[in-house]
Amino acid sequence: MPMPEPNESTPSTPWYAEVTRAQWLVLIIASAGWVFDVFEGQIFNITSTEMFKELLPAELSPEAVDSQTRLCRDRFLSIFLIGGTLGGVLFGTLADRLGRKPVMIVTILCYSIFSGLTFFATELWHVAVLRFVVAMGVGGEWAVAAALVAEVFPNRARAKASGIFHATSVLGTWMAAIAGLVVAEHWRYGYLIGVIPALLVLWVRSSVSEPERWQQAGTNEKTQSSKGSFRALFSDRRWRKSAILGILLAAVGLGTFWGVVIAGQELTMELLKKHDFPKDEAAQKAKFAYGIVQTLGGGFGLLSFGFFAERWGRKRTFVVSHLLAFAIVPITCYVPQTYPQMLAVLLLFGYFTLAMHAGYAIYFPELFPNHLRATGVGLCFNGGRLLAAPLLTFSAMLKARPDVDLRVSVIQLSFLYLAGAVIMLILPETKGQPLPE
Repeated sequence: MPMPEPNESTPSTPWYAEVTRAQWLVLIIASAGWVFDVFEGQIFNITSTEMFKELLPAELSPEAVDSQTRLCRDRFLSIFLIGGTLGGVLFGTLADRLGRKPVMIVTILCYSIFSGLTFFATELWHVAVLRFVVAMGVGGEWAVAAALVAEVFPNRARAKASGIFHATSVLGTWMAAIAGLVVAEHWRYGYLIGVIPALLVLWVRSSVSEPERWQQAGTNEKTQSSKGSFRALFSDRRWRKSAILGILLAAVGLGTFWGVVIAGQELTMELLKKHDFPKDEAAQKAKFAYGIVQTLGGGFGLLSFGFFAERWGRKRTFVVSHLLAFAIVPITCYVPQTYPQMLAVLLLFGYFTLAMHAGYAIYFPELFPNHLRATGVGLCFNGGRLLAAPLLTFSAMLKARPDVDLRVSVIQLSFLYLAGAVIMLILPETKGQPLPE
């Protein structure tokens, strides 16, 4: 049976009063898939130092290993972004054509199985290929899950539910951070844990029904033949404008995430090195600072975005978030002088730089009609990955230069936040409006 159409109740009731048990279940399942999505991406960030130490040529000097590790990390992240782009676009259009449920199952199997296979990698190119395929599953699952949550929740609860959905990414980062701390130099076991999400498929098969909105799009003569069609998406001026600007908006967020946000770990490492901490101890403390403390701040930012977006509107909340993110970067780079100070500032750094990411799950589904929603969402979020990939290459070049302070490179990349604020001014406001039919 299809998931019933959301029913609206009086505005005087709490936003969650009209949410049914079935709708909560969809949110839980979609969030579980997204949690493991993030785990698959973050386990690389957490364990990449140990990975490259083992897989890079043994004859390299310690200084060369550090330089090559930074360069390889950003190059592999570029590969991950490109794979996510392909997967998000491909699986997004398939979800509009075939349904949310079967495509979600395929994407979960894709990222979980190939993450587990990384355990057996012995060459850098093995990791590159496997990360590309994992990214395809990650990109596809987010597009399907974001569309699914938006379609089954009532209008008044939609922004908050979508914000909660994206905020659960914090759990994935924490899982990766804890796994990284536990496995330490035995990095392969962190990827073996990535097989666990395959079990989620059984829950999806038994509990998720197709949204009524998607079912109706299949019976509507006007939309049936154009479900998941890129031609239909770009031939209509409304959807074309939303898609292009949505891609640019996501590119800012994803480019700054991989170039700026995850630099919290590197900035902490640099600070600890100045205080002559042993390298291994500094690495563990930096993992904790990024994976636990900074992510905690980011979780609060993600959770709060939906509430601000419902109160202020999508445009204003996005613009303010970008401006605050831009402001916090130089503070994080230069103000902390001790490890405790860095931990305190990283809470704010995580909050302001991550909050906007919940907005993508809230806003992108509101820009596209039922028969093109997963296609449009997947194209926006994962097309942004493709545009962000060259930024990572540029970021790698900046950070790998021995004559350039890491803090300067991170601040230079943070100017992208200003571009995001400008892009948002051109996009439409969707607060209080039903999803396009």
